[in-house]
Amino acid sequence: MAFTLPALSYATDALEPHIDKLTMEIHHGKHHQAYVTNLNKALEGKPEADSSIEDIIKNISKFAPAVRNNGGGHYNHSLFWTLLSPNGGGEPTGPLAAAITSTFGSVANLKTKINEAGATRFGSGWAWLVVTADKKLVVSSTPNQDNPLMDIAEVKGTPILGIDVWEHAYYLKYQNRRPDYLAGIWSVINWAHVAELYAKATA
Repeated sequence: MAFTLPALSYATDALEPHIDKLTMEIHHGKHHQAYVTNLNKALEGKPEADSSIEDIIKNISKFAPAVRNNGGGHYNHSLFWTLLSPNGGGEPTGPLAAAITSTFGSVANLKTKINEAGATRFGSGWAWLVVTADKKLVVSSTPNQDNPLMDIAEVKGTPILGIDVWEHAYYLKYQNRRPDYLAGIWSVINWAHVAELYAKATA
């Protein structure tokens, strides 16, 4: 069973003006597709080719760098697309909102922490909101296509919100202004889905 590129649940121009159509077309159709293609190539003929992407990611230390980079790219982006929505923005509600307020003081503080994690990540990488093994919320960042689910991650846990800070995610619109991209992306964050992931990770 080869891995495949997941379809977007919205049009490539649906996140305008915060994420432009051309960036979405290239990011999803070219960059993510390349991760899928190269992951399948790296796993060709290996028994792990039939594993789920989650099982591969959780045991990534056992795999070659090509699987780490491309498997991470596939997992991270598959999650990322579901965290964005043309009807996004606003504020989280329910147990997720309560946990954020209890941990960080406010949703505004959480956004500041994630934006800082993303803005200060040198080179390419991701900023994350993670549920740890003891059901606590933490903010972290990872280099390249690593993520908190990996057994080699500095901060381990289940990612429930991830923001791509590779230049390919924002450069066409924002050029070198990564903080502007990080400020804008909150207008399209799908908090309802983040809440679902939080409920599942804390169940």
